[in-house]
Amino acid sequence: MTTPESLTFRSDVTVELVKSSASDADVLFAARVSTAGEQSLDELKKDPERSKGLINYLMRDRHGSPFEHNSMTFFISAPIFVFREFMRHRVGWSYNEESGRYRELEPVFYVPDTARKLVQQGRPGKYVFVEGTPEQHSAVKGTLETSYEQSYAAYQELLAEGVAREVARSVLPVGLYSSMYATCNARSLMHFLGLRTQHELAKVPSFPQREIEMVGEKMEAEWAKLMPLTYAAYNANGRVAP
Repeated sequence: MTTPESLTFRSDVTVELVKSSASDADVLFAARVSTAGEQSLDELKKDPERSKGLINYLMRDRHGSPFEHNSMTFFISAPIFVFREFMRHRVGWSYNEESGRYRELEPVFYVPDTARKLVQQGRPGKYVFVEGTPEQHSAVKGTLETSYEQSYAAYQELLAEGVAREVARSVLPVGLYSSMYATCNARSLMHFLGLRTQHELAKVPSFPQREIEMVGEKMEAEWAKLMPLTYAAYNANGRVAP
């Protein structure tokens, strides 16, 4: 039986780029095939910097399909409630998540740190989050940890009774960490970032939950290194997916 001391409490997320086939040249050969045919393959041998104007044009005028000819696969570890939001993004994404039917789930749970704003002010559609008081942070930490300890103990009791994992997992909360692989292309990632991150250059405001924004920020950092010209054009044109 797991004791309270065995539980792990985290306030961060894990994002690792495990595989990619993505470069600015991918955008260029896909775009130039419309006018150059098979000669568009020459773009693979050229410096994409020479054609950053074309990338900016495609982004500005929202010619989106050339941004789909690439692939990035991320390993992500985050609370389950983050994944439930994440999987609202369906076009251009593939997911495989760990299964509570087939393995005993580990006792790793989310507890926000003191940087997490706790208080919602305003009405739906027009609200802001503000800092919590030390007392509120203490209450959140204590209440969550106690709840997690009780729910995981109940989970283990059901397993010890021989109850199937797929039934026993019902007692576990959405603050439990899960892991998944998520594969996308640059166009689908740009759409995700436009909704799930806040940025001073964004033309369209977004109001993401902080925890999924943390995932988005780490994915964005990896993508920016793979496709710097595309990333620059995305920011220059208001962070609107083409």
